[in-house]
Amino acid sequence: MSVTVYVPRDAGALSLGAEAVASAIASEARRRHADVRVVRNGSRGLYWLEPLIEVETSMGRVAYGPVQAEDVPSLFDADFLHGGKHALAHGPTADIHYLKSQQRLTFERVGVVDPRSLEDYRAHGGYRGLAAALHMSGEEIVQTVLDSGLRGRGGAAFPAGIKWKTCLDASSLRKYVVCNADEGDSGTFADRMIMEGDPFVLIEGMTIAGLAVGATQGYIYLRVEYPHAQRAMEAAIATAEAAGYLGDNVCGSDKAFRLEVRMGGGAYICGEETSLLESLEGKRGQVRFKPPLPAIEGLFGKPTVINNVVTLASVPIILDRGAGYYRDYGSGKSRGTLPIQLAGNLKRPGLVEHAFGLTLRDLVEGYGGGTASGRPIRAVQVGGPLGAYIPASQLDTPIDYEAFVAIGGMLGHGGVVVFDDTVDMAAQARYAMEFCAIESCGKCTPCRIGSTRGVEVIDRIVAGDARERNEVLLRDLCQTMIAGSLCALGGMAPFPVLSALDHFPEDFAGAADKANA
Repeated sequence: MSVTVYVPRDAGALSLGAEAVASAIASEARRRHADVRVVRNGSRGLYWLEPLIEVETSMGRVAYGPVQAEDVPSLFDADFLHGGKHALAHGPTADIHYLKSQQRLTFERVGVVDPRSLEDYRAHGGYRGLAAALHMSGEEIVQTVLDSGLRGRGGAAFPAGIKWKTCLDASSLRKYVVCNADEGDSGTFADRMIMEGDPFVLIEGMTIAGLAVGATQGYIYLRVEYPHAQRAMEAAIATAEAAGYLGDNVCGSDKAFRLEVRMGGGAYICGEETSLLESLEGKRGQVRFKPPLPAIEGLFGKPTVINNVVTLASVPIILDRGAGYYRDYGSGKSRGTLPIQLAGNLKRPGLVEHAFGLTLRDLVEGYGGGTASGRPIRAVQVGGPLGAYIPASQLDTPIDYEAFVAIGGMLGHGGVVVFDDTVDMAAQARYAMEFCAIESCGKCTPCRIGSTRGVEVIDRIVAGDARERNEVLLRDLCQTMIAGSLCALGGMAPFPVLSALDHFPEDFAGAADKANA
């Protein structure tokens, strides 16, 4: 009887040797005349164990990792094809605490299914959300998304249903659905994991969005650094088209929805929705003035729904199981689950999907296992390069949009980067300003000039040049950028700077102060 072995094709696993492992398993199986079927799945998100391979046994899937090609013969010797004991064995995958304690809704199939198989997707509940949507009016679909409490998972946390309703109510013969897959924040990889590990869920979510607002064309604006995701999405789109889930007659409904992947130009600013639209139209990626909102006048001047990957991938389960099912997860105004990406100085980096409400400490110490260096945590940056630095004293803050705003932070795309007590927070503050200066589209003065001057002022402070006066100047400059910038790049670049000044003032001591300390 054939034994199925799962080896991830996820880009993170590939970077750690998964391709060589898959080849070694196939080769060793042939040598031993073992009947083995190798399936290339997505990653489970336990990146400290990648490449993590799984074997389908009578006990369910059994996990082994991190596996290298040279480990394969010993795995066969240990009878891993039947769940045999080995130094790299972790027992049944479902029992691994890191996974078992999560609440996976959006990511429930990632790492489980063969991402290239439509049959596997459907066997695990795929396209049930679209089937429900096809029996509903656009207004009913939008109301369901509204009732679920789903907020945009790309950073702004704007209610998805309100954005959809605005587009639905806009009068136009042509409308669009655009997926922002330009995942550029530091420490983030959730979008990539979905596209590489469960691409059909994004296609299904975008199709439902098209039915909801009356759009017939969708575009996935994909980060140019994601070639593996590009191949996975294009293969899935071709399969969906051939099976009638995309095209001029979606599932025999006489409703049309077509989908294309477009590669970005490599600019961080194109993660901002209006810059993305400019780039998608073939122009230089620069911020547009608002109003009008994209939901009223977006791509090519037509009403456009624009959401990120995780937001759109969360829609199918809402339509399948109902708004109440999704809304019952979470707390306060933060409903559902959030895929949180743990990175930086951690023992167990990876992806954790959980309902809102657990604390930052639960994440970085419970799931992440503390620092890889073994030193104390000093700061955690949440929300990408524009997110505030949160000191260890605030680790008990719950993962909740409003709770983070209350401490001057933001959840953003759910990226969490951890630093131990050796970090130089003045250098981190300078990096934030320099990043903004490099990535600015240049359209507005507060961002274009303010970030450049900000780097210069931080350098003067650290050098001990009129420290107090320059700190006042830096804070004033940050407030000008926050109030006057056209978009979040200039408006939020001051957050990491101000948080570093507020919580770690000792790191800004001038050279003379440090010498006298």
